Amino acid sequence: MDGEAPRPGDPAGSSPREDTVAVRSALRRAQLGLTEEEVAGRAGMSLAYLRQLETFSGDFDPAAVMRLAAALEMSYEELTQGRGDAPPGQRAAGAHPTLMRLSERECWDRLGTHGIGRLGLSGDAGPVLLPVNFLVDARTIVYRTEADGAAAVASGTRIAFETDHLDEQRASGWSVLVTGTADRITDAGAVRVLSERPGARPWPGGRRDVWVRIVPDQVSGRAIRAV
Repeated sequence: MDGEAPRPGDPAGSSPREDTVAVRSALRRAQLGLTEEEVAGRAGMSLAYLRQLETFSGDFDPAAVMRLAAALEMSYEELTQGRGDAPPGQRAAGAHPTLMRLSERECWDRLGTHGIGRLGLSGDAGPVLLPVNFLVDARTIVYRTEADGAAAVASGTRIAFETDHLDEQRASGWSVLVTGTADRITDAGAVRVLSERPGARPWPGGRRDVWVRIVPDQVSGRAIRAV
């Protein structure tokens, strides 16, 4: 209704709120396009009881909470505790964050020796982002892929690589961006040495015989630190 103040738990509002059962329920209702009345009907409860249930403090009948979760097409744990496999960044931002630029040396220090990052490529329909296992080799980025995969770019292709890390407890983190040119690695000796390094086995498994080196022409990064 126009002019009606948002109830606690409604997704509308001008300031962030804690991630509570009420907020999760309201956001899920909006995601599914359901009204409170429709959710109450699905859960077999009155609208008044639904609103009380959304202030869940552990005193309600678990069976009722389970019916609410089912009505919202969520698990009991997801409704009461949040998703266990949620993307990073679920906690609130720090009260006084500081954004800093990283030097190139600091960028390489954070990249370490290996990990998982994302490739940025130009596709037929627009930009494409692909997750890859990567190795750092003499200040270049190396990854392996399938011969017919989207990441199996030709030598000379312009390419970007990004990886990051978040410390949710401290509300801090960093990201590093590498842009450069792809170079296919065809030397058998170099491939053998790289394949024996920690982190060389791709998480997706399968046959990934194409090795690509990203030769950087620009390395940049930023870090957020809570003070």
